[in-house]
Amino acid sequence: MSLSDSDQLRHDVAAVSGISSVPTILRVVSQVTGLRFSVIARVTEDHWVACAVHDEISFGIEPGGTLDVTTTLCSEVRDSHVPVVINQASRDARYCTHETPKVYGFESYVAVPIFLTDGRYFGNICALDPLPAQVDQPRILSMLRLFGELIALELDAEARQATTNAQLLDAQQTSQLREQFIAVLGHDLRNPLSSVSVGAELLLRGSLAEGQRKTVERIRASGRRMSGLVSHLLDFARARLGGGIGLSLADVADLESSLRHVVAELESVHPGREIRFSAEGSGTIRCDRERVAQLLSNLVANAIEHGAPERPVAVRVRQSPGRLHIAVQNEGPAIPASTIPRLFRPYSRAGQGSQKGLGLGLYIASEIAKAHGGTLEVRSNDQDGTVFTFLLGDLGAG
Repeated sequence: MSLSDSDQLRHDVAAVSGISSVPTILRVVSQVTGLRFSVIARVTEDHWVACAVHDEISFGIEPGGTLDVTTTLCSEVRDSHVPVVINQASRDARYCTHETPKVYGFESYVAVPIFLTDGRYFGNICALDPLPAQVDQPRILSMLRLFGELIALELDAEARQATTNAQLLDAQQTSQLREQFIAVLGHDLRNPLSSVSVGAELLLRGSLAEGQRKTVERIRASGRRMSGLVSHLLDFARARLGGGIGLSLADVADLESSLRHVVAELESVHPGREIRFSAEGSGTIRCDRERVAQLLSNLVANAIEHGAPERPVAVRVRQSPGRLHIAVQNEGPAIPASTIPRLFRPYSRAGQGSQKGLGLGLYIASEIAKAHGGTLEVRSNDQDGTVFTFLLGDLGAG
């Protein structure tokens, strides 16, 4: 027998012994039949292995114990798929001269096959006793068949659970490898991208023909976009592998100026889009200035991407000491209700069919909000469009 066959038998024994109802099943079998030794046996072409045992007569077989399958009547059940029932072997026309009752010292015996849910033969429920007993009763055979079906269902459930667990483990391992790859990739791309951006800036300071200037400006814009993607990749990897987005907290008194700067940058990148910025209130807020600016940048970029192109994006900021409210609104079709629960997951996108970016912007914005102890929420309908709201402190939404 190969090692894999041996492992399979051990797995089958463990699977049956792991079914909590098996001891009760075997105890009921013995009580109903009057046969004081009962067993669930895994039976193959070459092996007989006890998976679970109920023994009141010191028969001498423990779970995992084996018999020479050729000396058992289980081999007959295996080959014929028909139960074997003996009330008194010494008076049975077929078994009175059979070697098996003599070898194992029994008079009464019953064995019913167990078929797995896919129809494959697994083994038998067996019971025997040195004394004769009236076991050829329809109710007994019916009970044993039902128990066999119950065991088969339990084994099938265990197999499906094991498959599910293996798939989950494989998915987790794949996810970890992917995130480690993303972290390495993002780190390695930073330096060459920085060189491209610096080179483009230097070229633009010089004297260039109009066509050359446009080409270099496209290079600079592409470099900035790629740098943004790399930053998202690195933030994603930190959040997934490092337990969350890291913050450098400080008391910030002039957060509004940083947020206005974010909007101005996005307006320069998207000259055809209108972004309306409004702010009210003031006060010191303990936060990571750069991360809050990044959160706003991600929300506005998302609004520009998925909002109606001819309609403005509105950014509203309200603050008071220790409290901050940022709302970003775009007009256009509502986000489908089925999509909203997935918006803040990695690789998700707010718009149907959109393929721009990595789908990490909203996830990272959500992680920044969580790291601050704040919330990031969304509401969307066809009348008002879509509004993402970041709340820090207990200031109510407005």
